[in-house]
Amino acid sequence: MKKILIVDDDAELRGNLTEILRGAGYCTDEAVSGCEALEMLASKEYDIALLDMIMPNRDGMDILTEMKKIRPRTRVIMITAFATIENAVSAIKKGASDYISKPFKIKELITTIKRVIEESRFETDIKKLNIEYTLSSLSNPIRRNIINLLYARSKMRLMEITRELDIEDHTKVVFHMRMLKEAGIIEQNKEKSYFLTKEGEKAIGFLKLLENYVTS
Repeated sequence: MKKILIVDDDAELRGNLTEILRGAGYCTDEAVSGCEALEMLASKEYDIALLDMIMPNRDGMDILTEMKKIRPRTRVIMITAFATIENAVSAIKKGASDYISKPFKIKELITTIKRVIEESRFETDIKKLNIEYTLSSLSNPIRRNIINLLYARSKMRLMEITRELDIEDHTKVVFHMRMLKEAGIIEQNKEKSYFLTKEGEKAIGFLKLLENYVTS
């Protein structure tokens, strides 16, 4: 269960957010001030912090900077009643993942949280990959087609892959399969069928992200 820290001096807003987020399946804690939030972060790790931009005593932007020092992996979503491009740019530069404006809709809040969590998961997966080797392995269209085939079919034998690719010389396919296997993207079972490894499944996500970026 993902853990979210709600940081706001408005007790009613904290209570509403807690009710909404727990109803959506998240575990939540509340902090009435930036200083209390920093103390809580020092002893406990959160996936996301919802941080009010304007609070008494210490500005939310200052707290954001301290948060990222204490818990770099905690994603911070700023809450603001005065959304401006300047504020948004400043918050992102200081480490915020996103921001939402008051008054916000429940659907908007949940969508933003889900997106930030997904971005965090993807970033973690990418860091686990040997990115240079992976990119090199995926640079060839035949290897990309092989990965997409295995993703769609779960597992396939060499000759099945060769037929699907419409390549007459199966030794070319063997060469590309070897490249993918050395990169840890595919593996072969006892029945001689090939399948995607966990790293291969991450590579598929990476490919889809690149495809979306290119076509957007």
